[in-house]
Amino acid sequence: MIKCHLSRLMGERKLKIADVARETGLHRNTVTLLYDETAARVDLEAIDKLCAFFKVPVGDLLEYRAEEA
Repeated sequence: MIKCHLSRLMGERKLKIADVARETGLHRNTVTLLYDETAARVDLEAIDKLCAFFKVPVGDLLEYRAEEA
């Protein structure tokens, strides 16, 4: 399972979804799906823009967690 830490990154900086969408140029829906962790797939361009905006490596935005049996 892939865990997205966008909501934590946004919370630490007191940012709203609209702020991130405006500053990165991503669609609001893309940011919302990542924030809510309901995205089925994400473009590498979106990950690149978010990492650049927050100045973090991919590992700080996304995390792999093994499924528990």
